[in-house]
Amino acid sequence: MLLLSASDIIRQILEDPGALFNPEELLRMGGFALLLLMIFAETGIFFCFFFPGDSLVFTAGVLTATGDLHDNVWVVVISMIVAAILGNITGYLFGRTVGMSAYTRKESWFFKREYLVMADNFYKKYGGLALIGGRFFPIIRTFAPIVAGIIRVDFKIFLFYTIIGAVVWIVPLVLAGYYLGKIPFVEQNLGWIILFLVIVITSPVILRLIRISRSVK
Repeated sequence: MLLLSASDIIRQILEDPGALFNPEELLRMGGFALLLLMIFAETGIFFCFFFPGDSLVFTAGVLTATGDLHDNVWVVVISMIVAAILGNITGYLFGRTVGMSAYTRKESWFFKREYLVMADNFYKKYGGLALIGGRFFPIIRTFAPIVAGIIRVDFKIFLFYTIIGAVVWIVPLVLAGYYLGKIPFVEQNLGWIILFLVIVITSPVILRLIRISRSVK
């Protein structure tokens, strides 16, 4: 796999913003390092909530099986788990730092109060389990650790659920991609499979955001 330099990746994304939502293209451009950076960013930096986390993790497994990623599958799994844990810790520390002022933060394209409210409600309903189940939901995956930091959840408890959540999220998706990636049909139709995954995963969240938006009005 011929990897691009950081400047080339940025230039290509600026020329074709759609590449940012194409996990296969992103992994082919930046390889393992870009993969880990995006997993960290989506789980730790609030304005990176739109990164294609689930499909990125699945695609990493497929490309490991096809040889486009040259690392051993368990190296990929463990490295991604570490990146996801560090991302959550970053989000938690950010939440502790900004505190309740996050709820009055000026809205922008990158930040909507609805995202925080949705993660807050999810956390209130499921408690620490939100850090496990929330891994499978875009936006909540990004904002749940921030909420945990805002309400000052004990760090040991937070870390416990964060580690379990990272393992439960990463391992099945990578291994599913890895073993399915050995099937020629999956490799040949990866783009369509990723599109299907994105639609299935994001639709419930989008509908939830619409309901919250309407209730606020």
